[in-house]
Amino acid sequence: MGEPLGLLQVTVIRGKKLVIRDFKSSDPYVILKLGNESAKTKVINNCLNPVWDEVLSFTLKDPAAVLALEVFDKDRFKADDKMGHATLSLQPLISVARLRHIVRVSSGETTLRKVLPDSDNCVSRESTISCIDGEVVQSVWLKLCAVESGEIELKIKLIDPPGTK
Repeated sequence: MGEPLGLLQVTVIRGKKLVIRDFKSSDPYVILKLGNESAKTKVINNCLNPVWDEVLSFTLKDPAAVLALEVFDKDRFKADDKMGHATLSLQPLISVARLRHIVRVSSGETTLRKVLPDSDNCVSRESTISCIDGEVVQSVWLKLCAVESGEIELKIKLIDPPGTK
């Protein structure tokens, strides 16, 4: 866990069917955590189907890393309310990045792996990991846990560290 494996760019695209935590709606934001790094999206006021389309970046150091996500409702006068959480193992993405170097995929778009929903992950529908013009990208919907409903859509891109191409 010393040398960086690359830069992880996570685009928090949108939320769907998030839970009501205020009177008739919520003011959601997302916190992502990877290792000891964390990053937060902006708050979208009064919305249960928010569109953030926000890119958050992390240094990926652990080949067995897990991306953690928490959704909160911003409150003005009290602690923010929890709106669910999810995790995603980055191991499939990392293994595809290594495979891409072996098979030398560099141009166009090639799907290299699919991740299916199961009891060990928060993936809510089939997720694809592709090589798009030399970059490894995963598109994924995560089902929020510990809450009545809600999903978050992410696009995750793993960028090689400088000097490794």
